[in-house]
Amino acid sequence: MNTLTLLPFIVLIAAMFLMTRSAKRKQQQAANMRNDMQPGSGVRTIGGMYATVKEVNEDTVLLDAGPGVELLFAKNAIGAVLTDDEYNRIVHGVEHDLKADGSVVPDDASSLTETDEPAADASDDKPVDLGKTDAAEDAADKPAKAKADAAELKKTDGEADAK
Repeated sequence: MNTLTLLPFIVLIAAMFLMTRSAKRKQQQAANMRNDMQPGSGVRTIGGMYATVKEVNEDTVLLDAGPGVELLFAKNAIGAVLTDDEYNRIVHGVEHDLKADGSVVPDDASSLTETDEPAADASDDKPVDLGKTDAAEDAADKPAKAKADAAELKKTDGEADAK
């Protein structure tokens, strides 16, 4: 047989070998994670429930899901073992100390100004005229404005400004 005809079969077998090797490695990591569970650590089950490990047996795990709620799960039902910070953030809503990081983002823009003085009241300022008029005022003013413009044009037409 020609080696060129065997090449697709060799590539297919190599791809299958690599895929199964990767899947076995992930399964081994998950088994090690489940075996390393200790009482008191926070976990997430494959169903999405968060709980604290109370007791670890050979094939089962006793979880404390709340005050007076103890649940028995198979070890394979544990999806992830969480760190203490991550478990507290998700379950209790406790964030780690942000001041230890050194950068705190303010909730409002008041800390962005140079001075610590309160801003002046906007009610003390005079309103700013932006040149906007209402449609009713605009319609009433058009004829009067047109007459004033025409009178001004007549004045300047006959005069000669020679300096």
